[in-house]
Parts: sequence; C-alpha cells; structure tokens
Amino acid sequence: MSIGDGTRAVRAGLPEPVKHEPTLPGPVFAAHFHLPGEPTGPYTYGRDENPTWTHLERAISELEAPGEAVETITFASGMAAISAVAFSQLRAGDAVVLPDDGYQALPLLRERLETYGIEVRTAPTGGDSQLRVLDGAKLLWIETPSNPGLDVCDVRRLVAEAHARGALVAVDNTLATPLGQRPLELGADFSVASDTKGMTGHGDILLGHVTCADPELAAGVRRWRKVVGAIPGPMEAWLAHRSLATLQLRSERQCASALLLAQALKERTDVTGLRYPGLPDDPSFPIASRQMRRFGSVVSFVLPDKDTAERFLEGLSLVEEATSFGSVRSTAERRGRWGGDAVPEGFVRFSVGAEDPEDLIADVLRALDEAA
Repeated sequence: MSIGDGTRAVRAGLPEPVKHEPTLPGPVFAAHFHLPGEPTGPYTYGRDENPTWTHLERAISELEAPGEAVETITFASGMAAISAVAFSQLRAGDAVVLPDDGYQALPLLRERLETYGIEVRTAPTGGDSQLRVLDGAKLLWIETPSNPGLDVCDVRRLVAEAHARGALVAVDNTLATPLGQRPLELGADFSVASDTKGMTGHGDILLGHVTCADPELAAGVRRWRKVVGAIPGPMEAWLAHRSLATLQLRSERQCASALLLAQALKERTDVTGLRYPGLPDDPSFPIASRQMRRFGSVVSFVLPDKDTAERFLEGLSLVEEATSFGSVRSTAERRGRWGGDAVPEGFVRFSVGAEDPEDLIADVLRALDEAA
C-alpha cells in the first residue's frame, strides 16, 4: 500500500502491536542484558545495541528510503555520524573531497584527517565545483543545501562522476531532512544528518545518523561506533522517535513559512544576498527543484553591517538568537560571530519555526525597520 509522508512519519519504526503494551515502548536503560550460554542474539552489551535504538533506526530507514532494504546507524551527535563515515572508510594515503563552504566543524575534521595522513581537497558546493578536484579521491563529501550559504549541487551528476572514478559519496542531508531530499534515491552511498536539527525539531536533543544501502558499508560504520563508543542515550533515542511523528507537520509548516519570509525579504532594499532554494529566482532553484521535495526551513540574507544585524536580532520578539536550526521555535544568528564561515559581518542565518507565518513576518519586518 502506498502511503504519504505524514502517515509514514507517524508510524515509522513502531513494533508489531502487543496487547496491553505501549504502541511506542519506553526507553530501555541497560548496560548489559541477560546472556546465558553463547553470546548470540541482538542484545548483548549496551555499547553495541539497544532496543530503543533499533526502533529509531528502523523508523529513520523507512523515511530515508521507503520500501527499500537500507540500514541506519544512530549516533550521539551529527559530528559523531560524520566522523564515523570518514574514519570507517579512509586510510593513510587516501584522498577525500570536502566542501569549503560547509558546516563550520568540517575544518576540525580536516585537521584530524590530515594528521592521519589523509589528503583533503576542498571546493565550493555551487556549480558542482567539487568535480574539479575529484580524480583519485576515495570519498566525496557533499553538503546540499550548504550551511550557511544555501548553495545546491547536482547530487545525481556528482554521484555518477564519483562512482565512475571509483569514489564513494556521502551526502550531509541535515538541512533538507529525508522529507525534503533522499540522497540514497539520488545514488549516494551514505545519507548523513545531524538529527539535532530538523529531524527532532525541538532544540533539546543531540543526535545523528548514517543510512546506507550497502550492508558492508553499514557494517563498517557500525563497527566504528562500537570502537569509539559514540552511542546515543536511550532517552535521546526515544525522544527522537517520538519527535519523528510530527516531522511532516513541522516540515510542511516551516518550509511554507520560509518561502513566505524569503518573498517578504526580497522586497526590502536593506536586505542583500538573499538565499532560499525555493525562490524561483534563486541561483539554486533549477537544480533544487529537480532533486528536492521540500526546500527546508533556513533562509539566509545580509544586512548592511555587523551593528545593523545585531540591532535586528536584538529587536526580534518571536525569534530566539541561537545557533543551530530546524526547531519549531524560530532562531536566527549573525554567523560571522563564530569566525569560521566566509560570510559578511552582516550575514544572518534565519531558521523558520512553526509560528503563524503572518506573526513571524510582521516581527521580522518590524525589527528590520527599527534596526535601520
């Protein structure tokens, strides 16, 4: 039976119904399990597996690749998931291609990879520029849309070129979520996300995941999790699974409101550098509209200078000045304050929440007027 995203999100990963048992079992807190005789069976030790993880991993697999046999491995954070892919696949002498406009912590990963004798090449996301430095690489790391610049690359094209040259492809799908983009359907080997963001959507959980169609690749990622112990807590996993039930509702509202906000900002003469992949005149729209099903909750734009941006952020009533994105409560920040992104001082990353769009837009326009 064919079902929609909302139905799938609500029911994903639930166990078969048992009379008098909860529909979603509570978190299992266990360092070890009863294990007489030979150590066989799914649950032996708490660093390896946990029933609460199992339900969540099955749920994410259903969202990442409906109807397909894929495997998801959950992690304590998005960076743990990213690191697991990199370090499970790369060895000294290998080369990896990273985006130079991606997540702020990628330079920290680069530093560690280079320490281990792995060559790191970088290129921008836009224009499929990573293709220029791909020859001889073992792994291509894609982030699309990129954070915070919201550039988009052609995943199908990059995957085809990478596979032809013998490279694996990982896609950081954090900003889009599986309801906005399905990297495995586009041919990627790994779909990776920080579930701290839109997947869980309440700004109260640190979590990450990796999904693979190839069992061998999945086994390598799972083995790395065991070695470094980067496991999620059972409470976090249970809360994440509970949060997935509203993913489609949250995503629909947030993406629709993000487009309305982008359209409103487009009319402002004091706003430049506006980016949102869902705007028909955005440079990313032609590619994004071919490979994305929803365009995400993040809008980026530039105000004249640092002081204007800070006055704007201070003047918002319905928006929290905080890092991260994807929460049901709108957040915004001046990205230049961190010093790691190549953005103007007045660059603002705005994550649209689930507030009434007319209230949110009115708050933004008022704050812009006052900041000016």
